[in-house]
Amino acid sequence: MKNPMTLPRRHMLAGSAAALSALGLAGWTGVARAQAAATPKPLPGYAGWKSANALIVHSGSTLETRRAAFGTSVITPSNQLYVRNNLPAPDAAVLENRDAWTVSIEGVKNPRTLSLAELKTLGIDTVATVLQCSGNGRGFFPSKPSGTPWTVGAAGCVVWSGVPLRNVVAALGGLVDGMAYVTGTGGEKLPEGVDPLTVLVERSVPLKALDDAILAWEMNGEPLSLAHGGPLRLVVPGYQGVNNIKYVKRLAFTPTQSQARIMQHGYRMSPPGTKASPDQPSVWEMTVKSWINGPLPEQGPLKAGVAQIHGVAFGGMHAVKGVEVSVDGGQTWRAAQLVGPDLGRFAWRQFVLPVRLGVGTYVLASRATDMAGNVQAQQREENVGGYNNASWSDHAVTVTVA
Repeated sequence: MKNPMTLPRRHMLAGSAAALSALGLAGWTGVARAQAAATPKPLPGYAGWKSANALIVHSGSTLETRRAAFGTSVITPSNQLYVRNNLPAPDAAVLENRDAWTVSIEGVKNPRTLSLAELKTLGIDTVATVLQCSGNGRGFFPSKPSGTPWTVGAAGCVVWSGVPLRNVVAALGGLVDGMAYVTGTGGEKLPEGVDPLTVLVERSVPLKALDDAILAWEMNGEPLSLAHGGPLRLVVPGYQGVNNIKYVKRLAFTPTQSQARIMQHGYRMSPPGTKASPDQPSVWEMTVKSWINGPLPEQGPLKAGVAQIHGVAFGGMHAVKGVEVSVDGGQTWRAAQLVGPDLGRFAWRQFVLPVRLGVGTYVLASRATDMAGNVQAQQREENVGGYNNASWSDHAVTVTVA
């Protein structure tokens, strides 16, 4: 699907920063760079149906939702949702007969391979969840960790439909004794000539995730797209995105964690100056987090008067209890109002606070609290990979009122 688009004439200046600098017009170079950054790059083929104007294309496998594109609705439209793939997506031919897709179920008393058509006979449930890359917020780390420099856009709130994993387990006789993890394996084609464990997308999460996990074949009311793991994806509500395995081909209940590199050494909370290792905490559950989506500095100076400060908040494993907003960088706080439908503890909530602002500069910040009493942290937890950044200070924005 093509996305028709006519670029404004101002984008013709996008490549002119160097020329302006050479002419001695250094003051203009920042403008040219900003315009260059705003110019949409081509979308990769498997995601060509998405909205180019709503996304930042970092690479062929990393697409970020623009902060201003989140709007004020609860659900993130599929064509604006971020994409993060650890391996190239399978050939689109896997979607031609979705019901024929199979997944091997292991670690149960009656292990077997089930087709998607068979899974659909075992029950249906629908759940709204925040889907977030564990590196969301990496771009705020002053240490500049390697990896995509996401700010807030490697996240979205979507609705999944599929079969509860606990139903599948029950249909196959229950779990074998001694199992401690749910291990999902992706169905991407692996490159030849390398040890599969070095590239295989296979993640283990604690067995308690079984209570809420589903095998999803729909997202936002439509068959699951290739860009987001279709025809079948393991969805683990409350857990960071890497644990929600796309193109799932194997689902095993295991006594130990996967030996794949992405599990043993990838996505670990490694302190600065160390190397990732299995004894460090894995990137699993999300923590309470919020950020402001408007007003934003790139939208230009505000007019003096009432402004509607709005954004999103989520609790990871817990529902959001409330959100506070500050206009002075966290020196004082005011309670915001949660707006829109409550889609459950794994979804995010929109919040809004109307404030009257006079001429000046303001640092807008939000701070969420979940139902368990956890308060969003002011500072990030420093780590080598730039993971799990929920710092309200990092996510603050500075706006000018003229």
